[in-house]
Amino acid sequence: MLQQLLSNAFTMVLIILVINIVYVSFSTMRLILTMKGRRYAAAFAGTIEMLIYVIGLSIVLDNLDQIQNVIAYALGYGMGIIVGMKIEEKLALGYTTVNVITKELDVDLPRQLREKGYGVTSWVAGGLEGDRTALQILTPRKYELQLYETIKTLDSKAFIISYEPKSIHGGFWVKAVKKRRIKE
Repeated sequence: MLQQLLSNAFTMVLIILVINIVYVSFSTMRLILTMKGRRYAAAFAGTIEMLIYVIGLSIVLDNLDQIQNVIAYALGYGMGIIVGMKIEEKLALGYTTVNVITKELDVDLPRQLREKGYGVTSWVAGGLEGDRTALQILTPRKYELQLYETIKTLDSKAFIISYEPKSIHGGFWVKAVKKRRIKE
């Protein structure tokens, strides 16, 4: 049965393409899980990744005489990166720290964000053209885009920059952010 499938050129290309998309998606997820410090999930993803890799590579190596198989392997690799990144975007693992600087001192941006469920630390900062309100907000990544839209709605000229913290220790954030539910 498998030999019949592998003898059909179109089916072979399709199998190689799908195997490589799945393989590289797992590879991308394993790398992201490793970077996020989720060692057991990364190890599990790596195990599946290698099983798929060995199967896919053996099929391609057995059929290197057909250029379409090599092209399917390469296309599957590229598509797998995109699929893996899309999966990671949907999972939105981890947290992001968002720094906001606003000129609008009369708009109580920190209070409004806190009312929506965000943890906000704020202070008065000096800018080139006078005082500003600076905010630091930690949020689960799944709420990152929602936070940007909320900030832009409250202050369309706010300067926003974000980054992913490598580690978080102590303070309000560790206990409260995990429990907190963001309001729309």
